[in-house]
Amino acid sequence: MEHIYLDHAATTPLHPKVLESMLPIYQKVFGNPSSIHYFGREARKLVDDARENIAKAIGAKPNEIVFTSGGTEADNTAIIGTAMAMKAKGNHIITSKIEHHAVLHTCQYLETQGFEVTYLDVDEKGRIQLDEFQQAIREDTILVTVMYGNNEVGTIQPIREMAQILEEHSALFHTDAVQAFGVKKVEVQALGVDLMSMVAHKINGPKGVGFLYVKEGTPFSPYQHGGEQERKRRAGTHNVPGIVGLEKALVLAAENRDENDSHYRRLQTIILQYLEEQHIDFSVNGDVKDCLSHILNLYFPGIKVEPFLTALDLGGVAVSSGSACTAGSVEPSHVLSAMYGKEAEQAKSSIRISFGLYNTEEQVTQAAKIIAQTVKRML
Repeated sequence: MEHIYLDHAATTPLHPKVLESMLPIYQKVFGNPSSIHYFGREARKLVDDARENIAKAIGAKPNEIVFTSGGTEADNTAIIGTAMAMKAKGNHIITSKIEHHAVLHTCQYLETQGFEVTYLDVDEKGRIQLDEFQQAIREDTILVTVMYGNNEVGTIQPIREMAQILEEHSALFHTDAVQAFGVKKVEVQALGVDLMSMVAHKINGPKGVGFLYVKEGTPFSPYQHGGEQERKRRAGTHNVPGIVGLEKALVLAAENRDENDSHYRRLQTIILQYLEEQHIDFSVNGDVKDCLSHILNLYFPGIKVEPFLTALDLGGVAVSSGSACTAGSVEPSHVLSAMYGKEAEQAKSSIRISFGLYNTEEQVTQAAKIIAQTVKRML
């Protein structure tokens, strides 16, 4: 039986060219980039080159890139680092109810430290309303943190418009763009953000490495202490092979972005059309048009998600009920609960399908058949 992987929003397989770029580093370059001798300088050059190429890819300066251990650390570093640096100006933070837990739980932690957080509602497509956002801004607002594209339903937020609203305010603006990089052109100047999080393993790079963009001049107080790496913004010995892999994955994603986007939209269409042809009762959660093309979240009335996921897995199809951080939990999706209400059935009967580079039309057609057969059997 072929096992079909449709959970790329959780993580992606390593691209062969990424592995190829990393292997020589593991084999030959072992020096600490902070050391001044030959072995250290050899490693440092790789880190510096990667920093420059990554900065160029997002329209930033090399000194605005801070390497991290991944997206969670990048989010934590951005939110805690700026909140602590800005607390003399105020203690109010704005976020949304559908953020990744790396953002939500960090904001909840800051509430225990005396900060006040406003959690914005979203509409039934999962989108923040700009008038509600504008009304939430206060004189003591110091930070806004809103994701670019949602990791469960794929809805894209009006980041540029929010940045324009904040232009006359001193509040900093952070966006978690982890899910967007593979399918959207992400340039920090165009978006108008002060901070942005990114991770490698969502774009066929290695796990355990990511970066945080910090706009030059942004008030920032590091919360991880140790050495003076990353211009004293993030202590810890650099993951040189990971950083090289991150750079390669980002370059590959940028080169094939439009092609990938079109491919994922074709795969979405295959599933939706097949389910309709089979007269399956379902609906799409989120905005099919203004969304990240690799994410498709479907509601099947009357289907309980946990046995549904198990049955699909036994049938050879790997999907999820939402973010990987809550996999195995019977709790309803916080994203769908925010969109439809706490007691809404969508939060208990929906699955997330997410596509990747190596999914073929034949695979997805087979997956659609298995999904349809499973729904019919469970009703």
